[in-house]
Amino acid sequence: MEMRTIEMTNADLLAVLCGPSGRALSTRPLSEVFGIRSARQTSFIAGEERTSYAAQPQIAAAKELYIRAMQEDMSSTGIDLASPSAASTFLCGRIGGYEHEVFMCLWMDARNRLIVAEELFRGTLTQTSVYPREVVKRALVHNAAAVILAHNHPSGEADQSRADEMLTTSLKAALALVDVKVLDHFIVAGNKTLSFAERGLL
Repeated sequence: MEMRTIEMTNADLLAVLCGPSGRALSTRPLSEVFGIRSARQTSFIAGEERTSYAAQPQIAAAKELYIRAMQEDMSSTGIDLASPSAASTFLCGRIGGYEHEVFMCLWMDARNRLIVAEELFRGTLTQTSVYPREVVKRALVHNAAAVILAHNHPSGEADQSRADEMLTTSLKAALALVDVKVLDHFIVAGNKTLSFAERGLL
């Protein structure tokens, strides 16, 4: 039987995922339920040491499958650089809810298809150390032609700092030496993002 999700409320959909307990979750913002806004517990998925923020394992699984589906799509069809919404949505789901800073790279081939989304560095609540030499090494490992850089701001503010701008300039210069183009740098804060490319900062 076909389920017409467009006619179902949040409570109905959460009940499909979690059973009767799902209806109680509908009183919370979906961004919290799916862990985009605030971190609460450790992920059980695939033995990863990443953080999952969903209150129910069924929701954590649904969120993970959605993120993996987006990653597969970017790997097969490529990333539309004229409209960075797909990369933005993927990054919000992947790192938007972390309570610590992380720096990641979306390594791409010459046709802007995703090779791998890789978290390279982890830090504290307010900062993380990024080493250009290590970023260049990973680019060569993946034989990447281009990259989208990303890091999160657990503070919830998606604004670039002078340090973010200097890091972007440094990485762009280092990666240019091995013919890897920096296409964008996203700052992710919960379900919000800032694109350096859209702001003319690249």
